[in-house]
Amino acid sequence: MSRNITKAITLLLFSLYLLVQTVKAQDGTQSITLANAITAAVNNNRNVQLAKLDESIAASNYKQTEAVYLPQLAFSYTAMSTNNPLNAFGFKLQEKLITQNDFDPSLLNHPPATPDFTTKIELQQPIVNMDLWYQRKAAAAQIDLYKLKTQRTKEYISFEVQKAYGQLELAYDAVRLLDEALKTTQALFTFTKNRYDQGLLQKSDLLNTQVQVTLAENNLSKAKNNIRTASDYLGLLMGQKGGVTYMVEPAETETKDTVAALPAARADFAAMQKAIEATDLAIKSKKMSYLPKLNAFGAYQLNDNHMLGFGANAYLAGIQLSWNIFKGNSTKNAIATQTLERNKLSEQLTQQKEQSQLELDKAQRDLADANEDINRQQQAIAQAQEALTILRNRYQQGLVNTTDVLFANTQLVQQQFALSQARFNAGITKAYIQFLTTTAQ
Repeated sequence: MSRNITKAITLLLFSLYLLVQTVKAQDGTQSITLANAITAAVNNNRNVQLAKLDESIAASNYKQTEAVYLPQLAFSYTAMSTNNPLNAFGFKLQEKLITQNDFDPSLLNHPPATPDFTTKIELQQPIVNMDLWYQRKAAAAQIDLYKLKTQRTKEYISFEVQKAYGQLELAYDAVRLLDEALKTTQALFTFTKNRYDQGLLQKSDLLNTQVQVTLAENNLSKAKNNIRTASDYLGLLMGQKGGVTYMVEPAETETKDTVAALPAARADFAAMQKAIEATDLAIKSKKMSYLPKLNAFGAYQLNDNHMLGFGANAYLAGIQLSWNIFKGNSTKNAIATQTLERNKLSEQLTQQKEQSQLELDKAQRDLADANEDINRQQQAIAQAQEALTILRNRYQQGLVNTTDVLFANTQLVQQQFALSQARFNAGITKAYIQFLTTTAQ
């Protein structure tokens, strides 16, 4: 009997669990932690996917440079017919069908239509092409460049998720505070109405409290809409469909020391340095185009005067040394242009480091201000709470008017929300400092 009761209780609890999950799914709510949100965004965010595609494109471009050392093999089958004296004699010569009668002057000058069917295999083998070797090295540097860009994109998306998560936390804090303020205002309205009904207060006092209730309800409704808006943005960062309201858990605040200087190995700095390196290799490639090139080639062909015939065969093989001595200064001007581009990248890297250092200095000052603001707001909340308690007690004794109590209540809510805002600012500033000082892996 006890076993049956246990099974029934277990089945009931499981059914309740499924019911709760179904209700949550229908309401479009979902609980999420900051760590899970960051993981989802790094894996699914559109910007990260685009960065990975750029990385794959760079890898594909690098594979194309394998032609620097790999052979090229081509096959062709050609059918031709001519009565041109020179070509007709050449066809017969390639087909190894020349006889004594073919040297008859009238036949040489007026040949009939002569067919030729050629089957040909051609091979080209690069040996020494220094310009192409440096192009391959430049393509390899491009792969590293886009890997670093992908990493920096992930770091930026992680920072954006932390900011969006913090905004969602702030929206929930606003709803909580406004809900408490609404309850307080409603209780005050109930007390005021009772006093008004007893003839102890004026109608203006009742109307003031009623207006405050309406304002509190409107503010609470707007705050709930802000939760949905913040949830949609967080879902967008995570690559999820909209319409889901996320229930957040308080994120743990990191307490590690902030860094005073920028790391030289930050991913975007390293990516810019790779771009400079790739440009240097491209310049060397252009300079190497002044040098001669050495390549091997070969061909094997079959000729016949019948289709699908393979009567005569021949081969051709050799090594070619080629040297483009002068190209109308095009190479020289291309080198000059690429050098200017390299210098521009160097200036951009210097400017980027200086700008980032300014942002880091400002972020550290903002963090100090936010921490001081938190301390001041905590003190202000304690004072506002005490003032509201005193005024509420005096109001119940008929010693102060309704406006004083409403003002004190509004002031307390403002200070509480200001504290939440200060904590949000401190958390986001810490995340931004971490974003500015993260080094490349």
